[in-house]
Amino acid sequence: MGRRKSSNNNNINGIVLLDKRVGISSNGALQEVKRLLGAGKAGHTGSLDPLASGLLPICMGEATKISSFLLDTDKQYRVSIRLGVKTTTGDVEGDVVEKNSLESLCVDDIKLVLSRFVGKVSQVPPMYSALKQDGIRLYELARKGITVKRQPRDIFIRKLEYRHYRDGLLDLDVCCSKGTYIRTLAEDIGDALGCGAHVDTLYRTRVGAFDVSEAISFAELQTKKESGDVLCCLLPTENAILSWPVLTLTEDLVYYLKQGKPVHTPNSPSKGRVRLRNAQNVFFGIGEMLEDGRVAPRRMLH
Repeated sequence: MGRRKSSNNNNINGIVLLDKRVGISSNGALQEVKRLLGAGKAGHTGSLDPLASGLLPICMGEATKISSFLLDTDKQYRVSIRLGVKTTTGDVEGDVVEKNSLESLCVDDIKLVLSRFVGKVSQVPPMYSALKQDGIRLYELARKGITVKRQPRDIFIRKLEYRHYRDGLLDLDVCCSKGTYIRTLAEDIGDALGCGAHVDTLYRTRVGAFDVSEAISFAELQTKKESGDVLCCLLPTENAILSWPVLTLTEDLVYYLKQGKPVHTPNSPSKGRVRLRNAQNVFFGIGEMLEDGRVAPRRMLH
């Protein structure tokens, strides 16, 4: 996968795949990377709690225009769940509120329960989340000891793979849709087993097309900065959506799209989103096919 260099730190465009460390918020990690690269504009694509680590794609400059499409993609995690213990937050940072024996629990019981959580699942968002109610973050209410009713939402668990169970720790691989709370999933699994549970460790391994094997740590970024190669860590913006069909357009059609006007294109897909390239084969935006066969501009890059 090619990396892209830039000679102008005031015009940095592309994606950094950060392997976020434990103990820092997603926004804190974003600010560190933004400062290190000297970027003027940046945004991350899907928060990781401070206790979680792993893949955090960070979009720079024009790449921020496609960040919402990364937010919509599936995510994959490796999670260790502590069975038999409930906490106030659903993870190790909370206070213990309940303990239960695991003597009668066996692997067959665990695998049977896990099978119930594959597919479409209804989840109630946790109180310790960034969702807002009446303009207030739920975690702000939770820290004051206030619990409010939350509406359940449908999420989709594409894979829930058993890896290991020993001494109360259950290791799983999870592939899920956007909006999935792994802490809630852990608690729901614990409740289904009748013993309670919370997240012990959480590591994100994949976001859409990006894998954590491609990611770089902040320490490695610092080393690249010192050697003058930090901008080589930027991936092209288009790499986030390489699985989408491509439309290559004439200069006239590019002009009309950039004016916000849908255009007719030959050999185009019947529906869905597409990558847009100009006659020089340069990626310049995202389009969406309309019912009448035209492609409409959705995000144009400069």
